[in-house]
Amino acid sequence: MKLWIGPRVQFILLISVLLVRLGGAHAAVDHSIYGDLLRRYVKDGVVDYAGFKRNEARLDQYLKVLENTKTESLDRNDQFAFYVNAYNAWTIKLILSGYPGIDSIKDLGNLLKSPWKKKIARIDGDIVTLDHIEHNVLRPRYKDPRVHFAINCASKSCPPLISEPYNGAVLEQQLDAVVRAFLNDRKQNRLEGNTLYASKIFKWFEDDFNKDIMGFFLKYTEGAFRKDLAANRDKIRIKFLDYDWSLNGV
Repeated sequence: MKLWIGPRVQFILLISVLLVRLGGAHAAVDHSIYGDLLRRYVKDGVVDYAGFKRNEARLDQYLKVLENTKTESLDRNDQFAFYVNAYNAWTIKLILSGYPGIDSIKDLGNLLKSPWKKKIARIDGDIVTLDHIEHNVLRPRYKDPRVHFAINCASKSCPPLISEPYNGAVLEQQLDAVVRAFLNDRKQNRLEGNTLYASKIFKWFEDDFNKDIMGFFLKYTEGAFRKDLAANRDKIRIKFLDYDWSLNGV
């Protein structure tokens, strides 16, 4: 399912970018380099890693912007957006370290250390892992299950990378949009009879959803899918789909 960002969100994004460039009150992190790369090399969640590879120096410029950011100076939403963008951008950088000779992000790990435990991300004067960003910052600090649909693990079963940076000014709208897009995508979640086939994300992080996966689905699903879930809620059992770790690229 293609993620659609409405004109109101686009307008707010434009205003926030202008304020950043003018040094206005909302000045936070300039994600414009990253935004340009995403628009060029991410289409409907499919990542053109060859394109990123050709412009890796440009990606490095953005990672330097992140490295030079003092996160404590950001407000809550801008911090949240910062760490999501950092996770996703550093994941792309990690993939490029082995591309084109890999088929999965898992190819970049070994028996002793997974790729998510490599110290690669330079933030606030430290070098941290992707696991640190996800499990030591994003999940415990913000306690928002929607984060699982914003961070991208470079795999086909992962909620897709969107073609724009996350931005504190419109973060709520962006998070709601990516959740709705993923939950209503029949390739990722579907109802067959009284069985809800759901992404394994809901199994791995059940506690983040307050052990109420059905409640989360009912909040964000739409149309006939939601109607059928609501009508059969007490009868539905959940079965988790296998996770496809194949690279989410062309």
